[in-house]
Amino acid sequence: MASERFWDEPIETGSVPDSGGVFDCIFVVGGRGGSAAASYLAMEGKKVLLIEKGVWPRDKICGDAVGGKSLGHVQALGVKATLESTPHFRVTGIVFSSPNGSEVTVPLPEEDVEKMEAGYSLPRQQFDWLLFHRATELVLESGGSVIQGASVTQVFDDNGKISGVEIGIGGKRGEKRTYSAPWTIGAGGYQCPVARKIVKEMAGEELVDRMHYCGGYREYWDGVKGCEGNAGNIEIHFVDTVVPGYFWLFPLGGGKVNVGIGMVMGLLDKQKKKLKSLQADVIANHPLFKDRFADAKLIEGTSKGWQLPFGSPRKGESNQPRRAYAPGALLVGDAASLVDPFSGEGVGNALVSGEMAARHVMENKGGPEYQEELWAALGPELTNSFKMQKMSRRKWLLNWFVGKASRKPVIQEMMTEMIASKEAQENLHSKWFLVKTLLF
Repeated sequence: MASERFWDEPIETGSVPDSGGVFDCIFVVGGRGGSAAASYLAMEGKKVLLIEKGVWPRDKICGDAVGGKSLGHVQALGVKATLESTPHFRVTGIVFSSPNGSEVTVPLPEEDVEKMEAGYSLPRQQFDWLLFHRATELVLESGGSVIQGASVTQVFDDNGKISGVEIGIGGKRGEKRTYSAPWTIGAGGYQCPVARKIVKEMAGEELVDRMHYCGGYREYWDGVKGCEGNAGNIEIHFVDTVVPGYFWLFPLGGGKVNVGIGMVMGLLDKQKKKLKSLQADVIANHPLFKDRFADAKLIEGTSKGWQLPFGSPRKGESNQPRRAYAPGALLVGDAASLVDPFSGEGVGNALVSGEMAARHVMENKGGPEYQEELWAALGPELTNSFKMQKMSRRKWLLNWFVGKASRKPVIQEMMTEMIASKEAQENLHSKWFLVKTLLF
């Protein structure tokens, strides 16, 4: 890592293993959750095959925020010190605004900020490079293999049990090689071939529910007013023309800002508008933002859209938030539909599920146990976030709540606690608590 911008450099992963190789676990593909789970297994001496569709350096579209939930895993995997030595934006609070222009700043807990455990904002290429590079080191040290630039063309099952994969080197039409393992982990985002095999082909269930998927659009800008420096607030704005979605500004340090917009796809269908045009209108015309962007410049080639599979609970489904297992296979991160339905943040849940999946592989537990533990750990906050998402679709309620919060410090304290504390989040279940806090 000699270069100051080492995340722009290739990652050497060694030779591609011969076809027919047998491993303890196969990972498809090496995103955040996949890199973490592969690292945890390699640290226990397991022989792992990590398959990455892209070739480093590569970017993945994201809001770029890394919440405090992620930092314990970043520390355990041995990359926290390196991350902190690279350029990043240190998050100390969150700004919310409502459709009528009311605004409230929610500070993150001071003790977390002081210990640098509140969160960061930095480009996905930079963050993912660190995780994938570390995973490569650990996997190769434990006798496993890492492949870049390979597309999974088939996921095999033997009488209903996932048994391995076929890949095309250099793309789907490239040279075919096959590998087998008693466990396969799907970590390939919303288009993960393992998720498609498990959910759609084997179980006959719906892979994409547009009321539980979000469309996201992101641009990088330089010189947005109010986003200078390397520490401060990230911003979430419920703009009148964007609700039932929201507009965000996530500074990355050095004057660079991730500017984006997101909306539930089923609701976006009813709008009959494109996210790109909605965002352009906010930047050019909205009174809160047009001056802030007056001297800013869009970084060419950074305008991209993607999909976010939300972890919101599905009515009538026995597996929550969506089926994340089959015999011999588990899904993690976005492949398991674990993105927070209110904030859109997925890094923390990807790392949590990655560690959990690795532990279940080590203990050779079944898939239903993994699904149950996953929902027990993440279900309460995902359910609460879904309630908040539904609340945020009502402009009058947003105006009332943010206006009230801007004038009432106790509500700001409540919001801080709900961001930081699972115990405090449970207060959302208490209607009396909310009435007492909001009205008195």
